[in-house]
Amino acid sequence: MAARTTLITEIYQILYKKMGPQGWWPADSKVEILLGAILVQNTNWNNVARSLTKLQQETNFLPEKLQQLSLPQLQSLIRPSGFYRQKSRSIVAAINWLAENKWDYQAIVDQFGAKLRSQLLNLPGIGQETADVLLVYVFDQVEFIADHYTRKLFNYLGYQANSYQQLKQQLKLPANFTYQDAQELHGLLDEFGKIWLKNKSIFENSFLFLELKKIKFN
Repeated sequence: MAARTTLITEIYQILYKKMGPQGWWPADSKVEILLGAILVQNTNWNNVARSLTKLQQETNFLPEKLQQLSLPQLQSLIRPSGFYRQKSRSIVAAINWLAENKWDYQAIVDQFGAKLRSQLLNLPGIGQETADVLLVYVFDQVEFIADHYTRKLFNYLGYQANSYQQLKQQLKLPANFTYQDAQELHGLLDEFGKIWLKNKSIFENSFLFLELKKIKFN
């Protein structure tokens, strides 16, 4: 496992040096991050942005105003993101759960500790990737997000990464990673992936692959 965490460190340092800070997640508040993380499931960010604009105009992302939305209102506002019936139920459940805990993110972390991920997974429509995104960007925890681009990268590097959980079982973030590092790594991997992970031949001409070859990552 140590060699694998070293590889993650090398990838992080190479990407950061070349690309600089990415400032992910693209949002101004934790509530907006929560909504975006749910809405982005099975769609692209352009559709999510349209839904978030509608929600902001209607509620300014204020928790009490979000709670006051009727289900038909909410579904209408998030329709651009698709699967609006399922996603509306997820949003309502997440908002109600946070309201029960007084929207105190640190208190929630203190209360649930290592069981927080399981609590998130118990919410309807919250899968493993969304739970990890919420851990990293809403609750400021150190967690590895094995999303599509990350799985693709490690597949190209010789790992078996056919599912989210399969890669999660193989890799851990370095012990010295902060939640800011976890946030930055995810943003860097996604931005890198948009350009360089379209196929393996493109990746093998990327600055990341060429740098990793120098340090014999295999």
